[in-house]
Amino acid sequence: MSALNSISSTKYLLYLIIFIISGCAEKATTHAFIQESHPSILEYSQTAEELRLSQHSNSNKKVLSIEGTGVVNKTRSHPSTYATVWEHLFSLYTLPEVDNKQVKNEVQRYLKHPEYLSKIQQRAEPYLYFILEQIEAKKIPGELALLPIVESAFRPQALSKSKASGLWQFMPATGRFFGLKQNWWYDGRKDVYTSTQAATTYLKQLGKVFNDDWFLALAAYNAGKGNIRKAIRKNKEKDLPTNYWSLPLRQETKTYVPRLLAIAKILANAEQYNIPLLDIPNSPHFEVVNINSQIDLSIAAKMADTSLDDFFILNPAFKRSATAPDGPFHLLIHTDKTEVFKAKLAKTQKKDRMNWLRHKIKAGENLGSIAKKYNLSVIALLKANHLKNSHIRAGKYLLIPSLLRKTDKHSKHIYTVKKGDTFWDIARQFDVHSKDIANWNNISLDKMLRPGQKLIIKKG
Repeated sequence: MSALNSISSTKYLLYLIIFIISGCAEKATTHAFIQESHPSILEYSQTAEELRLSQHSNSNKKVLSIEGTGVVNKTRSHPSTYATVWEHLFSLYTLPEVDNKQVKNEVQRYLKHPEYLSKIQQRAEPYLYFILEQIEAKKIPGELALLPIVESAFRPQALSKSKASGLWQFMPATGRFFGLKQNWWYDGRKDVYTSTQAATTYLKQLGKVFNDDWFLALAAYNAGKGNIRKAIRKNKEKDLPTNYWSLPLRQETKTYVPRLLAIAKILANAEQYNIPLLDIPNSPHFEVVNINSQIDLSIAAKMADTSLDDFFILNPAFKRSATAPDGPFHLLIHTDKTEVFKAKLAKTQKKDRMNWLRHKIKAGENLGSIAKKYNLSVIALLKANHLKNSHIRAGKYLLIPSLLRKTDKHSKHIYTVKKGDTFWDIARQFDVHSKDIANWNNISLDKMLRPGQKLIIKKG
């Protein structure tokens, strides 16, 4: 009987130990990601001791939520210096590591196109260091520096069907709300300097709105705060989970977070995936220079000892051949050329910073007819000549920025747009500038090119 009691006591102790271990294991799994879309396949292969050791060894790493949320541990460990921009980027990673079906699908989708992964690195090179500076200053997850890959494939001239534009794909109204000027001369959504500041500010705000759940914040960046709140409310009413993976979202938003997580994973494990990383130094690629007045961009490019095409890689926001008369008055200049540019700028008087043509007003002409002749807008003529209204007099003169006027004496070539062509691609093919192509064809650089479309290319 005493032996039986001993066995019973032993069983009781075993049950008690199992109960305690189970409670510990349950607590530990609150820091482990569960695939919300496939809850039935969750497996526990670790023993309680393994769980305890795993929890201890991972105590300084990012927090993974049992509900699959994007809540992160903000603690970061930073070496003082980094050899490459990639090392800098990866040190700022804080998003939970997710390995569900959606992320795996996106990883495979990217890996099928290694040439694309190479191209986006080349496109990112001029901008990535500055983006990381803003990410770090705002104390938001480093993975968000890769959002322009998902948004625009790192093309500052990208324009969506819904009129979102720039690296960060700001809608016109959202851009204006965050101070991004948009007018005939300039589109701040394409300004790498101002749009990156605006985007990181917006993302930080969204992080606060959704209590540092960055999956929800990212979904809101894509679909809008209102739509994400509505989806959360619907799930609450049905007593369903309200994490990103469980919400009823449109397809684009469903793939948005997995796509970012996938590209972040591939780049951080590039060697494993046999993806070469471009050697990008962890140093500034450009400097922001205040020019204090309007300047012809061809003159600015010469001052910077840079080709126009290379100049517009850093300054894609300007829609005309000159900066706006009322600003903004900043240019991004390659760090190797900054001192030369500043020295030449200081020696050039404001009146010599623009190339002008004088137009003598004829009887019967008005601002509308003159603007059309020189492929300008009436507003541009008003601003360029500091006119308060459209009243002009025959015999007087108007100043016309020379690079904006038509060049009918040039020989013409008719080019048929092919699938995938961009203004930039065609400009490089004919050794001209993309803005000239837009002017010659009286279309905006924002307009998407259609296969089969005919373009006039003028050669001097």
